[in-house]
Amino acid sequence: MSDNTQTVEKVYEGFAAGDMDKVMSVMADELVWKEAEGNPYADKNPYRGPDAVLVGLFARLGSEWDGFSATPTEYVTQNDRVVVFGRYGGTFLATGKPQDVPFVHDWTIRDGKIVGFQQYTNTAQIVSVMGQD
Repeated sequence: MSDNTQTVEKVYEGFAAGDMDKVMSVMADELVWKEAEGNPYADKNPYRGPDAVLVGLFARLGSEWDGFSATPTEYVTQNDRVVVFGRYGGTFLATGKPQDVPFVHDWTIRDGKIVGFQQYTNTAQIVSVMGQD
């Protein structure tokens, strides 16, 4: 397993444990984070820097979802890129609807820190679960 894969794994491990310090520890100050086009959370794209991701995205996910999860199932690593396939879970509090949505996350790593993130997912399914369709 590459060091870059291990860096990305820390994000998923920390997120699953609710350990935001662990998640934030691998994010570079110059991080540029992009949610998928059409995702309701893409309203603040691009998120620039770890604090923007923590406050603008993670805090919202934590307050709007019960049991929100991003569970990786496969990692593909090449040079400074790690692509992760997985599924989102959780129940949107406002609608009571659960989600089980596939995702692909494209991470860029430099010097052991995450400098880029691009999400790909079924945004129509997320919008439907959130009752915004």
